[in-house]
Amino acid sequence: MALPLRLSYIELQNAKDAESIALQLNGAEYPISQSPEKSSTFSKKFDKPLTLEREQLSLSVNPKKPLFSCCGQTGPETVVIRSDDVLRKLNGQESSHQWGKMSIKLVFLPQTPPEGTASSAGTMLPANPGALQPTIEQPVVTHPISADDRVRGAGTTVPPNTSASASALAPTNREGLRPTTKDLIEQCPRFRVLVVGKSGVGKSTLINQIFGVATANVAKDKPGDADIEKEFTSPENDRLILHDSKGFEPGDGGNYETVKSFIEKRKEMPDIKDRLHAVWLCFQIPIPTHGERLLEDAAEAFLKIGEKVLGKTPTIIVFTKYDRLVSFMRQKKAGDSEAEQRYMQEYCIQPIQDFTGDKNISNVAVSSKPKYEQSLRDLITLTQDMVSMSFTSPENQVSAVPLAAAGAQRMLPKLKVDLSIDVGKQRYWKALGTSANFRGYTMLDCLYVIHTDIVSVWNFYDPCDYLTSTEFRALLMNMVERVDAPAGSTPQSLRSNSLDGGLPLLALAPVILPLNAFVILGKWVYETYQRLQGFHTKFMAYIVDLTHILEILFSLTADMRAKKLTRKAIKLAYKAYNESEWMRLAHTDIRSFQCSTAARDVVLDKITSMISPANREARVSRAVEGMRGRMPPGDSEGDEEWADQEASQ
Repeated sequence: MALPLRLSYIELQNAKDAESIALQLNGAEYPISQSPEKSSTFSKKFDKPLTLEREQLSLSVNPKKPLFSCCGQTGPETVVIRSDDVLRKLNGQESSHQWGKMSIKLVFLPQTPPEGTASSAGTMLPANPGALQPTIEQPVVTHPISADDRVRGAGTTVPPNTSASASALAPTNREGLRPTTKDLIEQCPRFRVLVVGKSGVGKSTLINQIFGVATANVAKDKPGDADIEKEFTSPENDRLILHDSKGFEPGDGGNYETVKSFIEKRKEMPDIKDRLHAVWLCFQIPIPTHGERLLEDAAEAFLKIGEKVLGKTPTIIVFTKYDRLVSFMRQKKAGDSEAEQRYMQEYCIQPIQDFTGDKNISNVAVSSKPKYEQSLRDLITLTQDMVSMSFTSPENQVSAVPLAAAGAQRMLPKLKVDLSIDVGKQRYWKALGTSANFRGYTMLDCLYVIHTDIVSVWNFYDPCDYLTSTEFRALLMNMVERVDAPAGSTPQSLRSNSLDGGLPLLALAPVILPLNAFVILGKWVYETYQRLQGFHTKFMAYIVDLTHILEILFSLTADMRAKKLTRKAIKLAYKAYNESEWMRLAHTDIRSFQCSTAARDVVLDKITSMISPANREARVSRAVEGMRGRMPPGDSEGDEEWADQEASQ
């Protein structure tokens, strides 16, 4: 079975702590009834089956008592089940899942294979990227693509009433064009981090800012409340699993044993996804006149045996609230720019080095205040480096855990660009000029899998899958088509809104793109790989343009990481890049590039240099300038449709 699926029945067992449960799908909510015979069972039959496509399925669980919250709160817990997890666990017509002690069973109606799939915008794209098959010498379509066309086989567009040879659609490769990220994410869906620290040390704000979630309240735990075994997840960032432990309170030897036992147990887990990927030991920087102490006895005892307990698990000492120290030292020693660093070395770093005997202990001082964002970036970079060293084997460009770590963080776009390159090097970006991976496939199919990999690495909060939609892919393909335009030509005109009244009114105005921007008219999309002259320029332009647009989108939504991604935000990012000097220079550079088939990786080298230049941040800032005021203050309330019909008139 494949997407879309039709959900006919749902059943939840062992939900004894739930007061009520509701299913959330496609923007609607459906209460699930509690069994009158067995209070721990909830079920619902849907007389009109619900359609599950790319959007995730969610369950809102209201507990009788705070067992579903890692922080002792009584609010509803959201259980997220991704559509790809549903498919992966599908057995016949049933898909079974586990959330703590609660068992979830989804039952779907049998499928009848559709003849084809057409997008609502007239763009013809594969309905199931996991089943892409090679195209064998099929005729190239040269007419404009209409909404009545149908997609068959690997995405080759066939006009209505035109039959396709069954043998031409027969698979020659069982796996087809499988995204590299799919296997990696299946191995390790989430970055698992243990955060240890006393109440008030600043854990909550640290997690919220780095991982872009709005529901982490771990710092509010009272002594004894935190459950280290509890897996904290958030629908806003499905690449993160957080384990919270209260810090080592004075005279509390019990938590020392709890943390030690938990780490040792996780080290022995057979699957890499279940092991700890990083540990952050958080200690508030003490201020001398406040009578504060850096470490309690239990913390010292833990650090002394840390290497034995932690093994090779990446562990970082995180000194929090660095801004307090800076303020204190500037009052006490005004004009001494190095006073804070000397204090950190003498009163924080050196004591730990002395009683652990480790002079190379990894540490970073951080603050969640706006002026100190670089300190959080330093923590992310250090964590990523240590994770990569611990979990990447020499023969792999990228492995599952570093991919999860880079995807989970939402502050450093550079890491996402770097991981995109590593993922590309692992398979589909290698030797693009003579790649055996793409032979027999259409350019549409090849770009589909490349697009999926890049978007997966970035991990935006995109529950509606706008970034993998047919409309967004069509925008990219039309932009790529212009790479072959004459050097002196100007980009396709995108009509701007001319409303006056300042930024608040401008933010309410729609972002208008021409309707035909969503319809693929170029026949090159349906050409077979290596039959298309200059095909390498299309690959280069697609990868470069998509990466730059995602960088701009990342910058535009910097203050809205915990909000759902909107079509308006994506259109603004596209418009910003489309109208920028950045895109014009990139396309000019690609047009002038000479590809030598003898040098197999010159295309890869060129792509790498173009998407990771030294002046990338400056170019993003220039492209974004003037667009921020058009971002709506909320999430879906400020959204709009992809195309505006008036724009085509």
